[in-house]
Amino acid sequence: MTTRTALNSDNPTPGAPSTTASEWLRLDRQLCFALYASSLAMTKLYKPLLAPLGLTYPQYLVMLVLWEQDGLSVSALGQRLALDSGTLTPLLKRMQSAGLIERRRATDDERRVDIALTPQAAVLKEQALSIPPKLACASACSLDELTVLTQRLHALRQEFSKALES
Repeated sequence: MTTRTALNSDNPTPGAPSTTASEWLRLDRQLCFALYASSLAMTKLYKPLLAPLGLTYPQYLVMLVLWEQDGLSVSALGQRLALDSGTLTPLLKRMQSAGLIERRRATDDERRVDIALTPQAAVLKEQALSIPPKLACASACSLDELTVLTQRLHALRQEFSKALES
């Protein structure tokens, strides 16, 4: 059964009990709502953990990427975070004002803006090391379960991206 057939079928899973079309419209059956509500809950969990660092959740995501690879261009950072420049630029300006990053025009291409971490950002990295274990504990999942779930969500995102392209 193809994806298109599955999306148009009353019973998209072979061997699954019959489901009426109206049952598919129940909120509890919606993957989108489960992901959305989980994301909201996770963001709420992060808020008190990030407050001592002076970071918002989107700023934390930027820091995670830059701690992995400092000196990225704004466009590369946006690709990694799936954010457009209209969303990313104001966020980066606030982070620069807070002394966490420096934005510099590239010497080889003045159209490109590169992002560099400040020494203050290195201090935050040390403080942030305690955050992932706290989130893992709150999830009540083992490290293996979290790894599998994370991999599955990455794969799901890739499939959704492919579906958007076709």
